[in-house]
Amino acid sequence: MPELTTKTADDPVVATAVNAPAAKPEKTRSMWGDAWQDLRGNWVFVVSAVLIVLLIVMAAFPGLFTNADPNDKDLTHYLQHPNYGHFFSADWLGYDGQGRSVYARAIHGTRASLLVGAGTTLVVTLFGGLIGMLSGYFGGWLDAVLSRVTDMFFGIPFLLGAMVMLNSFTDRTIWVVIGALAFLGWTQTARVMRGSVITIKQADYVQAAKALGAGTSRILFRHVLPNAVAPVIVVATISLGVYIGAEATLSFLGLGLNGVSWGNDISDGGNQIRVAQYIMLYPSIMLSITVLAFIMLGEAVRNALDPKMR
Repeated sequence: MPELTTKTADDPVVATAVNAPAAKPEKTRSMWGDAWQDLRGNWVFVVSAVLIVLLIVMAAFPGLFTNADPNDKDLTHYLQHPNYGHFFSADWLGYDGQGRSVYARAIHGTRASLLVGAGTTLVVTLFGGLIGMLSGYFGGWLDAVLSRVTDMFFGIPFLLGAMVMLNSFTDRTIWVVIGALAFLGWTQTARVMRGSVITIKQADYVQAAKALGAGTSRILFRHVLPNAVAPVIVVATISLGVYIGAEATLSFLGLGLNGVSWGNDISDGGNQIRVAQYIMLYPSIMLSITVLAFIMLGEAVRNALDPKMR
């Protein structure tokens, strides 16, 4: 019969196992941490983020890119064609029918488009998110009333309604355009937030907070909103590019901003398209790149925040 042996603390193997430090539990990442980890390795996000940062710098500091005045008219430069050898100079992309630098107007038009897009998105997200959160959380008659009001606004054609509203203003500033677009654009955000809140309010941690006597405002802003806001962020990111395109469309139709705008320049270029195609070309390229960058960013954020897409 084999002899049974017992290992003691004097055994080096046992001593090593006893003295070994306990393994630290692996730190778990939140949904936002997972999303950021996914975004950092996504080339779509990196490219779109670089483009957006460049556009923001261009809008905030146009003097870094050109010293020319976008409103300076000199008829001696009437329809002067681009001089591609003079990089970043006033005549690099040519002049329009009023002798204004196409390059300077393309650079300075960035500010108006980004301000309209960002301002409209902010107003729409705050107002539509609040309406959707109240409707989804409280339900009942309040949900019925807010849902019917949302449906009424949803039935108004977005661009047509904005055209009617802006047509009543003679001085169409950035704030006027933001107000017109936000007045008709909050419905989608409200619907997305309502559906997200209806799902989140049934979660166990929300029911536990109610059982512990937490107030309504605490439950809404500490438990429901942080977990329901992800779909709204995705919609807001994509919608920002849509609002920039809407502003350019309204300006092209003569109902947008009074001032330097890509839409106004595209409209002016349409009148000279037979002899000077470049007047319309370069503002169109800037507009397309901007809208594409925000749509790409929104798609990347959607894929990162939606577990089903990973």
